[in-house]
Amino acid sequence: MPIQKLDLGSIESLSKILGDTVEGLSGSEITKFLGECDIEDPGLNSTKWRRLYDSLSIKQESDRCANNVLRFLQHVMRPSRHFDNHAWFEDTRQRLNRVLWFEGLELEENGVVRKVSKVNTLSEAAERATKLKKSLLARKVHQDVLLFCREELLVDNYFHAVFEATKSIADKIRNKTGLTLDGAALVDEAFSFKGKVPHLALSSLETESQQSEQKGFCNLLKGVFGTFRNTAAHSPKITWKIEEQDALDILSTISLIHRRLDDAIEAKKVYLGRP
Repeated sequence: MPIQKLDLGSIESLSKILGDTVEGLSGSEITKFLGECDIEDPGLNSTKWRRLYDSLSIKQESDRCANNVLRFLQHVMRPSRHFDNHAWFEDTRQRLNRVLWFEGLELEENGVVRKVSKVNTLSEAAERATKLKKSLLARKVHQDVLLFCREELLVDNYFHAVFEATKSIADKIRNKTGLTLDGAALVDEAFSFKGKVPHLALSSLETESQQSEQKGFCNLLKGVFGTFRNTAAHSPKITWKIEEQDALDILSTISLIHRRLDDAIEAKKVYLGRP
């Protein structure tokens, strides 16, 4: 069954992904795969992505349908071909899908293109492409982490996702204590129990072990603020790079902190008899 022709802009984007200078196919692989799919390389350009664009767009125009263009994608992205490079396969598949979604198509994990609902805007495509959010949901990350970095997650902006999520910790502490401080000063005032009742306590603080836990949690909070929030606040995004795995690990730690804060005893309020 003939498949409607793809927009030439889509073919150009697909060609750029597969012909990426660093991560894409090599020149010899392009020659090999085009030949195996009986698609002629007109030899009009030496640039890899332009070779692909010329070959695929001419083939589509000759066929008056996109069947062989999609067959080529499936041939290149056959999972068994990339068994030893799963990371490249998944990353490339996601990038290709960001383009294919505009055509109402999607390349599945089994390497087969199927029809899906069509997107019409970049924001719709970005939302579907949110690998980070999907991974966080699979980890059952605390809802407050997702709430504070929701917009950033939609475009896989790891830098600002971490920045916003760390800010959520201080926000929760202030809401539970009524304090207006920030950073290390906020942590010290909220959790310090030496000679006084702390605003927040992880336990009854009766034993040495419980007191050590309280002190350790304070150090964890200060470490998160100092390492991630303060760095992000003063470093341009381009010079402070966070990869996906880094973001997942950092946000998972922040999720743990939120759960402990949710369970913390509001000791000062209890002591003063306040609701």
